[in-house]
Amino acid sequence: MASDCRETLEIVTGSGLSLDDGALQNTGSLPRVRSLASGATAVLEPSPRMKADSRPRPSTDRARTLNDEIPVPESDLNRDDSELNRDDSEAATEAKPAATRAQRGVMADVIELTKPRIVTMILVTTVASALIAGSATLTLVDWFWLMIGTALIAGSAGAANQVWECKIDRNMPRTANRPVPGGRMSYGVALGLTIASGIAGGSILWLGNGMIPACVGIATWLIYVLVYTPMKTRTAWNTTVGAIAGALPVFIGYTAAGGTLTELPGWMLFGVLACWQYPHFMAIAWLYRTQYAKAGFCMTTTVEPTGRHAAWQSILGSLALATCGVVLAWFPDGQWVASVASVVATALILAASWPLLRASLNFRANPNDTTARKMLRWSLVVLPAVLLVMTLRASL
Repeated sequence: MASDCRETLEIVTGSGLSLDDGALQNTGSLPRVRSLASGATAVLEPSPRMKADSRPRPSTDRARTLNDEIPVPESDLNRDDSELNRDDSEAATEAKPAATRAQRGVMADVIELTKPRIVTMILVTTVASALIAGSATLTLVDWFWLMIGTALIAGSAGAANQVWECKIDRNMPRTANRPVPGGRMSYGVALGLTIASGIAGGSILWLGNGMIPACVGIATWLIYVLVYTPMKTRTAWNTTVGAIAGALPVFIGYTAAGGTLTELPGWMLFGVLACWQYPHFMAIAWLYRTQYAKAGFCMTTTVEPTGRHAAWQSILGSLALATCGVVLAWFPDGQWVASVASVVATALILAASWPLLRASLNFRANPNDTTARKMLRWSLVVLPAVLLVMTLRASL
């Protein structure tokens, strides 16, 4: 082995690398290496602890030597190529736990561009508002055009938001892998889809459900894209403007089913949606406060990082949500109705709203990721529960 070590050292020093003498002196069982001034060769000197090896020089067959020194387990020799390939794939999966989205289909990116979760929420509120207004006036065709038109215009607003913020989104792990900032969809394609879906949605609402639902949809798009989106980097009041834009779609369904923009039930529905967004988005703003701050977003949790302001807005929003629901329970058609149904609906709305208020109070007492996440989860449960009670009350 001494000759093999000498050959190895000659290769290393010949390639311009040097070995530190002091690093090897600390290990008594290792030889001491000394570099010559020319750097061409290296001298191997035995350590005082080492004994001279009088054994014959081993074979120079390097492949055989390596095979003798590094035994291969018999279990590995008996494994076929498929098992080895499977291990390689599992190792690659462990190195990259999150599969890249670049391999997904184009349609998946188009859907993600529209923010499908927000579109789903808007469709749910549109259906609830239409049922409360009196869906008997809507035919199956009317329902179809209402859903398609609302989904298209809501998706266009979400896509426009992503197009506008594509550069900022690259700075946030939460949004960096979206279609545009992730590089899977060009800016021009995303902009074209935004314009096409917005025009199609507005036109469908106009032709299928009337001018007022279409105008409400267009107003929602304008406020969300041209007012709310640029405000996110300028002032924490963007949450209030975003709440207005997020609640306006209730009037799409409400007016499509024969309601008007001046009726009390419609505004109570608007209040429920607008107030609900405070605890919902304050929880998100807290959980991603560090990313928002680095990306340059001006959120309540970045302006006031202790969480006190976010907590109070969540508490007031939860209380106002319950209040709007109770008012609608007693004014189901805009007129005071004192009945058993009103009492029962009031009790159910208060019971449905309580978990969100309690989560907001817990967040106020102890603002951290755990209490914020609970508040976020309860917000996703409370909204459909309150809307369900309000819808049933309106039908009685």
